[in-house]
Amino acid sequence: MTDKPLHRRRFLQIAFAFAAIGGGLAAMLRPARANAYYSGPVSDHFDGTHFFNPGGDQPRGFTDFLRWQLGDKAEAWPEAFPSPLPVDKPPARLGAGQLRVGFIGHASFLVQMDGHNILIDPHYSERASPVSFAGPKRANAPGIAFADLPKIDTVLVSHNHYDHLDLPTIHRLWDRDRPRILVPLGNDTIIRAERPDIEVEAGDWGDTATLAPGLTLFFEPAQHWSARGTFDRRHALWASFVLAGRWGKLWFVGDTGFGDGRVFRALKAKHPDLRLGLIPIGAYEPRWFMRQQHINPEDAVEIVRILGLEQALGYHWGTFRLTNEAVDAPPHDLVAALGKAGLPESRFPALRPGMVWEGRAA
Repeated sequence: MTDKPLHRRRFLQIAFAFAAIGGGLAAMLRPARANAYYSGPVSDHFDGTHFFNPGGDQPRGFTDFLRWQLGDKAEAWPEAFPSPLPVDKPPARLGAGQLRVGFIGHASFLVQMDGHNILIDPHYSERASPVSFAGPKRANAPGIAFADLPKIDTVLVSHNHYDHLDLPTIHRLWDRDRPRILVPLGNDTIIRAERPDIEVEAGDWGDTATLAPGLTLFFEPAQHWSARGTFDRRHALWASFVLAGRWGKLWFVGDTGFGDGRVFRALKAKHPDLRLGLIPIGAYEPRWFMRQQHINPEDAVEIVRILGLEQALGYHWGTFRLTNEAVDAPPHDLVAALGKAGLPESRFPALRPGMVWEGRAA
C-alpha cells in the first residue's frame, strides 16, 4: 500500500527545491516566450534571447534535476544551525582607505569601504523561495540585524536566483534608505515589476560605475545562469563584482562554476592587483549536477591560487539547504583543500553569520 501523504510531501519537496534554484512554480503555468526581461544587441554572451557562458557549461535541464532529486541521497540537516558568534553591530561609516566586511549569512555582506556602505545580495527573508510558506528555510539568524544596518548607500545583486535576489529585502531597503541599486542586465525589470517606483541601474559585463569619489564598481563575468521560473531561464544576466577603492580591490563572486578556468584567468589579466576575494564554498553536491554552476572548496582554493589573492572569505554554506552535502561539510572540505594546496587556513576561512573581517590599507 502506498503512502499518499508521503508521496505528496516528496513531490512538494522536489517542486520547491526546483523553485529555489530557479524553477518558480507560478511560471510553470506560463507559456514559453521571448526574453521576459531584456532586449538588446547580440554579444559574445547574449544570442538575442538568452544569456550564456562563452565556451562554458550551460545549466542542466529538468530531467537531470529529477534524476538528482529522485536518485541521489542528501545528507540530513539540523532544523537549526546557529552561528556561535554574536550579532554584529557595524559602525555608521568608516574613513577613506578603510575596509570592513560584515557577514550577514549565505551570500549577504555589508561592505564598508572608503566611507561608503554597500550591501551585496541582501537576504533577510525566512526562506529562499518564491513563496513564504515553503522552500529552503533559514537555519540561522542574520549576522547583522536589519535594524542595526547603517544607512545603505549602494545595493548590489549578482543574479536573480531566490537565494540572492530577495525582493522583500530590496523593498525594505528602498523604503528605508533609497539606496542606489545596481544589477546585471534584465534584473532591473524583475525588481520594477513589483515596485515600479524603485530606481534600478543595470549593467553588462565590462561596465563600470562610480559609487563615490575614488570608489569604482566593475561588472565582471561568472560562470552561472539565471531563472525565476521555468520559462525565463537565462533571460537575465549574472555577474561578479570588483570594488576598487583607496583600500585596494575586493572581488565578490556571486555564484560560479569553474569550467575550464577561463573566467578567472581573464579576471587576473584585467585585475592583477585583487587583494580580497569573497568566494562561495557551498551547494556543490552532487558534483555531476552542480559542477556547471557551483564551485566546491577545491575549486575555490584553485581560484585563490590563480588570482594570487592575499585573502579569501568563504560563504554560501550553512544557512539555506540547497544541495546534498552536510551542513558542515564545506568548511571541512575547505580545510582539506587548503592543506592539499599548502595554504594556511587563515588565508581562506569559512565564514559564519556575525563574522567581521577588517582590511589594512596597502
